[in-house]
Amino acid sequence: MAETTYVFDGNHLHLVDAYDHPLQVADSFLVSDGRVRSLDKHKERFNTSVKNMSTLDLDTFWTEAIKLIPREGQVFPRIELSGDNLVLRLREPAEFKPSVTLWTADEPDNRIDPTTKGPDLAYGASLRRKSNLFGADEAILLSPEGFVAEGALSSLVWWQNDVLYAPDDTTRWLPSVTRMEVFELANQAGYQTQTTRVEPSDLIGLELWLLSALSGIRPVVEWVNLGGAVGPQKHLESFQRRLKLMASEL
Repeated sequence: MAETTYVFDGNHLHLVDAYDHPLQVADSFLVSDGRVRSLDKHKERFNTSVKNMSTLDLDTFWTEAIKLIPREGQVFPRIELSGDNLVLRLREPAEFKPSVTLWTADEPDNRIDPTTKGPDLAYGASLRRKSNLFGADEAILLSPEGFVAEGALSSLVWWQNDVLYAPDDTTRWLPSVTRMEVFELANQAGYQTQTTRVEPSDLIGLELWLLSALSGIRPVVEWVNLGGAVGPQKHLESFQRRLKLMASEL
């Protein structure tokens, strides 16, 4: 399916040929045959950011947007506030590898607002393309002190002694819906979850996962400039299965 774009007029979404304005807020989620994971969390994250910038009718916008999302096949909608308008883009999901190789970004974190999804998407995409030049699939951003923050367009979590970890709030990172889902699943299964600060070298030999709304949980199989081996995958299969079971009807 080609990308289709709709702009909200306050009551309805209207199909437009093209729409290209500065992106202020965005959110995306995978819909497979009318089923989606944690749509309420995506709505909450998007609405919280938009309410700080606009007084547009978000409830009506979401109602109209959900009506337009196909119930068959896979689609990766993106909801936007751009050019001070609410926008829906219906897109085919991008292809992705089942496992991932990481590369530590070799430049400072130049994001405008890491806690809001949208304004830094283009920068994240450019970092990911840069990682490709080094044989990797994703760039990992570091804090000014050298601690792991997150991927350019994803979140990173890891296992150590059957405890699931993620970067803590002393680093700048986007509140990840998939990270929240995975932490919920871990707690439900009786695992401890913690947040902490680590340098890339601290993760040598551990089970690492890269998370996103599109790809779910992907195992990290290599970190090209880490200088050590990534650990085996002990928890992956059961968590991938549980994550899929979180999907519900639109």
